[in-house]
Amino acid sequence: MTIPNEEAIRAEIAKEIGENKIVIYGKGTREMPMCGFTVETIQFFQKYGYPFTVINALENPAKREVLSRMTEWPTLPKVFIGGDFYADTDVLDEMESKGEVKPLLEKVFGGPPG
Repeated sequence: MTIPNEEAIRAEIAKEIGENKIVIYGKGTREMPMCGFTVETIQFFQKYGYPFTVINALENPAKREVLSRMTEWPTLPKVFIGGDFYADTDVLDEMESKGEVKPLLEKVFGGPPG
């Protein structure tokens, strides 16, 4: 399937990921999440205290499709940390159980939240 303006959409996504150390592409916004998985992901990052951005992927179906192509991950939310894709909270929960999330966030942000 051809997506009109795919290169422009990819550039927009790259800009969002480049400008924000944690980006959650979810269903809805931080203030009004529209699915339990997006709520779960927001709560996951709130407990760490670092700033993060939530972008509503439902607003732009073409962007949602481009994100799926870029990540090879079909579902939302899609999480990027420090420019790298980390799937969703299933993956992050596993990383957390191994003690990998806090060191990753400290590395990306240059230290503990503050």
